[in-house]
Amino acid sequence: MRKIAVLYGGNSHQFRTLYEPKYHRYIHHIIYLPELQYTSLDDIDVLLIPSQLHKSLVSESQHIIDAFINRGGIVTALGAQPNPWLPGHNWEIRPTNFWWWLESSTRSGLVAERPDHDFFRYLTIKDATWHYHGVFFPPAGSDIIISVEDGGAIMYVDKVSTAGTFIMTTLDPEYHYGSYFMPATERFLDGFFPWLAEGKL
Repeated sequence: MRKIAVLYGGNSHQFRTLYEPKYHRYIHHIIYLPELQYTSLDDIDVLLIPSQLHKSLVSESQHIIDAFINRGGIVTALGAQPNPWLPGHNWEIRPTNFWWWLESSTRSGLVAERPDHDFFRYLTIKDATWHYHGVFFPPAGSDIIISVEDGGAIMYVDKVSTAGTFIMTTLDPEYHYGSYFMPATERFLDGFFPWLAEGKL
């Protein structure tokens, strides 16, 4: 099983998610974000970066993240990424439709680009469906897992930009689960942690 470290910014929603026993058992190390620059990641396989972290504090430890990915580590980032501190994701903000499921079409607009991907042994497209705040336009050669009908990706795997692997998603499941709403986010985390720990990445 891969050793997963998760950055922790001190938010209540992060605390609830990271210390929930069914997820915590997959986490080898919770790193308080201000201490990241003094922390070794040598024994870590996966660094999970939650949404809504303090961006300046992340930037102060950019060299730690860069060194980790350049030695072949796996970095997975959740949520909106308006800052370019992870390479090549080409973020584009989109208006968020929180209420698409109340509309007559009942279509989220999400598309499973690679239904044969190992990700879908652990999750379904329904588990990844609530809303999104923007899309990525990944580097050429990236493996797009979930896209949206009007262009862009909400989840992809990039093994071409660095010596390591980026797993990027605009989804923010730990925020909603930790805030006690949006049931699909619990289903997402139920599959996402096992996939990170044991799946084919």
